[in-house]
Amino acid sequence: MKQKIVIMVSMACHKCRAKAMELAAKATGVISVAITGDYTDRLELVGDGVDLVCLVRCLRRKVGRAMILQVEEVKAKKPEEKKPEDKKPHPLPQCYPGCYHCPPVPRTMVIYDESAACFIM
Repeated sequence: MKQKIVIMVSMACHKCRAKAMELAAKATGVISVAITGDYTDRLELVGDGVDLVCLVRCLRRKVGRAMILQVEEVKAKKPEEKKPEDKKPHPLPQCYPGCYHCPPVPRTMVIYDESAACFIM
């Protein structure tokens, strides 16, 4: 049974955030970890069979205050049925009678040869 868990952790700096994410990612059963919230103080975990008490205890010991905010079951989304679309053939490009397409004009390149330049000493 997949669960979505939200834990509020006091993370003051980027180093603390990285350490909290690393600890959460190493926990058994965790599938994904994300930092959310207005003040980037919440860890959002998705996992199957996560030992939540052990994880929060480890976060409190290594990072700082940690509090469980939400635990909910993740329901599998059913794929939406696709409606059959009317498959119309693509229209062919139309040419007006009497018009023709000109072949592309080759571009000329000018090469400057410095050895042929005049040197005055």
